[in-house]
Amino acid sequence: MNIVMQDVILKIENLSKSFGPVKALRGVNFELKKGEIHAIAGENGAGKSTLMNVIDGILQPDSGDIVLDGKAVKISSPTMAQQLGIGFVHQEIALCPDVSVAENIFMATTNVSRSWLMDYKKLEREAVDVFRQLSDIDPSVLVKNLSISNQQLVEIAKALTLDCRILILDEPTAALTETEAQTLFGIMRNLADQGISIIYISHRMVEIFDNCDRVSVFRDGQHIVTNDVADIQPSDVVNAMVGRVIDNLYPEKAAEGAISEETVLKVKGLSEVTRFHDVSFELKKGEILGIAGLIGAGRSEIVKGICQLEGDVTGDVWLNGEKLALRNYQDSIAKGMVYLSEDRKGDGVFLDMSIASNVSALKVEQVAGPLGLIQTGAEEAQAEALGRKLNLKCGSLSDPVSSLSGGNQQKVAIAKMLSVNPRLIFLDEPTRGVDVGAKSEIHKILRDLANDGVGIVVISSELPELIGVCDRVLVVREGRISGQVTGEEMTEENIMHLASVTDAQASVA
Repeated sequence: MNIVMQDVILKIENLSKSFGPVKALRGVNFELKKGEIHAIAGENGAGKSTLMNVIDGILQPDSGDIVLDGKAVKISSPTMAQQLGIGFVHQEIALCPDVSVAENIFMATTNVSRSWLMDYKKLEREAVDVFRQLSDIDPSVLVKNLSISNQQLVEIAKALTLDCRILILDEPTAALTETEAQTLFGIMRNLADQGISIIYISHRMVEIFDNCDRVSVFRDGQHIVTNDVADIQPSDVVNAMVGRVIDNLYPEKAAEGAISEETVLKVKGLSEVTRFHDVSFELKKGEILGIAGLIGAGRSEIVKGICQLEGDVTGDVWLNGEKLALRNYQDSIAKGMVYLSEDRKGDGVFLDMSIASNVSALKVEQVAGPLGLIQTGAEEAQAEALGRKLNLKCGSLSDPVSSLSGGNQQKVAIAKMLSVNPRLIFLDEPTRGVDVGAKSEIHKILRDLANDGVGIVVISSELPELIGVCDRVLVVREGRISGQVTGEEMTEENIMHLASVTDAQASVA
């Protein structure tokens, strides 16, 4: 743990912010010490992001003070925040997709430069130096050609190039593998040792307790409590976040005998020229199957290949005993096999459309009349029934999905999958960016679906989630299944060993 200096670098005093009748922040007080990693925990809607947006100058408070180095300041813009030494890595990726990694990293520096010409080679050399402590990413590649996880690393690299004294990280590991996350934590500790103060927003208790010095809990726009992590338990933080006791973050595993011999999904010899090879496995009725592996190992690519979402795939797939001959994803949907994307806001939901329209989007003909026009009553009835099943919390089904919390947006995405009465759902990072209360609800939903006979396959970078939710976990390494774990063998150590250690390395060991 870091040696925290006692000097308070940032102090928030009685700060409030409202959006119309909604009070996002209610007289919040908060202190950040020099050289500490201070976690902020709270459910979606607790006020965490609003407070960070105020500190970064994106929003202006209605009342209260921001005190930096003992002096009250008015932070009028993100540019001013940067000038004051505040860097903010947002949860939502905000890069320019059509320019290179290097140009994105040094965009702020380039904007203030008086040079007429861009020295691309110099930018790329400097970008290599930045990434030396993060990941092996080609600085000349266009950002749009990177995976979500690597785009997140570019966002972090941007912040590291700023001469910041306060670094705000909002769910920075949401798109990272365990290995990449551990690299980030090492960087955080080094920065803190240099006297840089870090505000770390996360829903993951393991990350908070392994890497942070203090944790502050927010609920309903209010600061609830601040503690040294050494003095409390994760359950204390969770209970303070939700205002009630959550005894079980994960539902019970499948009971003995609940997993039948009946095969829901059978995959044999599935291959794609460059990304995965000779993949074979089965999913039994009643079980939840997990897929683990490092980013880039081929986890998502395999399930997208099964559903004919992308790639020129060869091999055989059977669903409930029927051999499939899919031409595209629409054929997959028609057969009852659907995929929930890891990129919720990019591919999972339509943020500006209504909740009801989102739920029906996968197969609109189900709520269309004889002339092909959507029947609003049928669409809303479908959304209401599925929303009730998933315990969706919303004002009106005509509200845009953007008005919902992250957890409820994810429930809308799941409802869209359920609208076609699927026989099998692939869920890619199903609780990314979702608070602990909503996570618990989604995990229970997945178990209920499996108990009802729906095939469930979960891809996750969060190993505790795979271990807590799944009955069996397949591990993918370099485009191949390197092994599987179940029962007492289902540990983080065993999964990481299968994900990262080659056969040659294992034989030497």
